Amino acid sequence: MADSEKQHLLRLLPKVDGLLRDPSLATAVRRLGVKTVTRLAREVIGEARRRTLRDGLAPEPAKVVVSVLAAAEALLGQRARRVINATGVILHTNLGRAPLSSEAVQALAESAGGYTSVELDLERGRRGARGAYGEAALAQITGAEDALVVNNCAAAVLLALTAIARGRKVVVSRGEQVEIGGSFRVPEVLDRSGAEMVEVGTTNRTRTADYARALDEHPGEVAALLRVHPSNFRQVGFTERPPLAELAELARAHEVVLIHDLGGGALVDLSLLGLDEPMVQTGVAAGAHLVCFSCDKLLGGPQGGAIVGDHAWIHRLRRDPLARALRLGRLPLVALEATMTHYLNEDRDAIPALFALHRPLDEVRARVEAWAAKLTSAGVAVTTAETAGRAGGGTLPESPVASVALVFEGDVEAMAHALRNGTPPVLPRIHDGRLYIDGRTVMPDEDDALLERLAQS
Repeated sequence: MADSEKQHLLRLLPKVDGLLRDPSLATAVRRLGVKTVTRLAREVIGEARRRTLRDGLAPEPAKVVVSVLAAAEALLGQRARRVINATGVILHTNLGRAPLSSEAVQALAESAGGYTSVELDLERGRRGARGAYGEAALAQITGAEDALVVNNCAAAVLLALTAIARGRKVVVSRGEQVEIGGSFRVPEVLDRSGAEMVEVGTTNRTRTADYARALDEHPGEVAALLRVHPSNFRQVGFTERPPLAELAELARAHEVVLIHDLGGGALVDLSLLGLDEPMVQTGVAAGAHLVCFSCDKLLGGPQGGAIVGDHAWIHRLRRDPLARALRLGRLPLVALEATMTHYLNEDRDAIPALFALHRPLDEVRARVEAWAAKLTSAGVAVTTAETAGRAGGGTLPESPVASVALVFEGDVEAMAHALRNGTPPVLPRIHDGRLYIDGRTVMPDEDDALLERLAQS
């Protein structure tokens, strides 16, 4: 193709300023700003130039506008949006885990719109302790001497290992060298903390005597024993794991620290629901010096990590320079304080995750059947069925929670795509070629929006 022909084709392409005046892009300009849409337009036109020179055919201006609009919508689609969780997974990691209580949401709104006494003692008019209320509540509820909050459980473990065992050894069972979500591997975290790992036991069986032997073989070199919750890793069959109390007794006898990475953060007994998850209080009572756990899983609060335990060791962690880098932000701190108030007032049903876990099956069934009746009257083909949701949240990913769901048949993949990409997005579950809308995880105020979306899809 001659240079003159190339130049002629390139002149057919729309100019950036002309694109920005197109009415179809007005909403994108309003939501993203002129500079962002200008950048997207330049990228689209640049690609159109390359295709024109390669293929010898210039795209129609209207198609270039459509491409810019698609790029803008793709960028907007990356923003976090509120969704209706109909998967049946209560603590869904990809959906932000625990939803917050209405009181926590109100506290967030009040704090976000102004200034907050996050590190100010109003009584004395001086700088105060950050997170004092939430940490005091955590200590009281768990029976610990003290508490410290950071930005997640991984940060809690890293801080504990760094402050206590940097340059020294930490004893870990081979059966607890697990990897959890986001490639969080126990050996790598230990390495990052500056501690040296001493492996004991076997993959499936570790005894207290194995820990004791390691302490004897490395006299004065071991700073801590690390006990790790296996999270979503399970062993069955020929297995053995020493009781936490035995490890605590061994640690105190050898003057080393027992760090318990618990993960889930259950502050209430879930055994009546058939869920095998140890409580934080149990770890404290067993004698662990430090117990680390999440705030946004079974505790039911915002993203955060908590460390509870002996005052002397918490004080050491609080003074470590890493503590400031890992500290909890203002807004999650405010939400955590509101959540802990529910525990102090023994108003646990106000915490959405706990309410969803404890909600009687008959109530879930009545709700779902009412949905089905409304949809059927609107001409939508739907049935109901008992199903098994999941507690979720990493530590209980496969633990079933009895539930009831709407069931749809047909082209369920297309229906799921339509539900995910509408407003508001609805996330269903597909199983055995059928689409399920689980009633246990849909929030109480989402019924009308859900039914409208289901009727449309």
